[in-house]
Amino acid sequence: MKTKGALLRENNKPWAIEEIEIGDPKAHEIKIKMEAAGMCHSDHHLVTGGIPMAGFPILGGHEGAGVVAEVGEGVTDFEVGDHVVLSFIPSCGKCPSCQSGMANLCDFGAMLLQGEAVSDNTFRIQTAAGENVYPMTLLGTFAPYMVVHEASAVKIDKDIPFEVAALCGCGVPTGYGSSTRSGDVRPGEDVAIVGVGGVGTAALQGAVISGARNVFAIDPVEWKREQALKFGATAAFASVEEAAMAIAETTHGGMCQKVIVTVGEVHGKDVDLWMGITGKGGTCVLTGMGNMLESDVTLNLAMLTLLQKNLQGSIFGGANPKLDIPQLLSMYKIGKLNIADMITRQYRLDQINEGYQDMLEGRNIRGVIRYTEEDW
Repeated sequence: MKTKGALLRENNKPWAIEEIEIGDPKAHEIKIKMEAAGMCHSDHHLVTGGIPMAGFPILGGHEGAGVVAEVGEGVTDFEVGDHVVLSFIPSCGKCPSCQSGMANLCDFGAMLLQGEAVSDNTFRIQTAAGENVYPMTLLGTFAPYMVVHEASAVKIDKDIPFEVAALCGCGVPTGYGSSTRSGDVRPGEDVAIVGVGGVGTAALQGAVISGARNVFAIDPVEWKREQALKFGATAAFASVEEAAMAIAETTHGGMCQKVIVTVGEVHGKDVDLWMGITGKGGTCVLTGMGNMLESDVTLNLAMLTLLQKNLQGSIFGGANPKLDIPQLLSMYKIGKLNIADMITRQYRLDQINEGYQDMLEGRNIRGVIRYTEEDW
């Protein structure tokens, strides 16, 4: 079918809305009529080249929610009309990672940047000129329709707003799980959240819900610091350097048992700063993405050893998509998790560059693209 999508043809250029052709679902695939797509910082890494795909043009978007429009052969868990969230990491349930409880490290994840469908290693999307298109994490939510493997979709209740549901495809479970799973925040612990955009705000809520005593929010944008206090932070600071003295005073020198780093772009030179506010035996969870082509890190190895600290990587917050996405949305429904207020602005697809500029300039916690009859 013919539709449109936000494509990137080279690095450091704006997204362009172009006509695309999307194929029919094959075995174990479903076609989805998209309702909403989250605008995550990771898609901006495609623009800068920080996340290199296997080729161009790239169809962006890896957070989204919509309605099943068609199912392929062998699909038994979904039917036409189901509401679904797209999980940016698929979960097959069969590979060693999935079976050992690490569904966020599903073996399908190795194929996320290749562009070819996991079902048969062919391309589902072409441009009007016939070029193969590389969808972000095999999704491409910056288009009104998509065809994906059933392992990338999670069925949800039909009374959940699509714009809320979309954020649970990446940002909310990534942040929340960084605190509750990867960080294992315990009641009474002191926690610092470095970077309070969409992922950081979810991490902040995860720390609060887990019973953290003090939650220190760190972000250079004043408006985001104000929002962090509304979401439950006990104090907010513009920089790690500014926060360090206050954290030391509040904790009587003990610093934070857990530090969750959710900045939009990680730089190796900053790692030692984050470890500096991590207490003895504490854990610094690195959730933000750095450039995949860079490997330099500044880290005092002696202090890492002598104070027995931990530096923990985290992808998707350690989540099990099929379990955690419905669970987080059930917490939203009963008022335990505030996802709705994380959505600052909504955009049309043709406003995508405006939306990312708002993100880069610190005006959004999370922007969302909403699709309408004009798009379908």
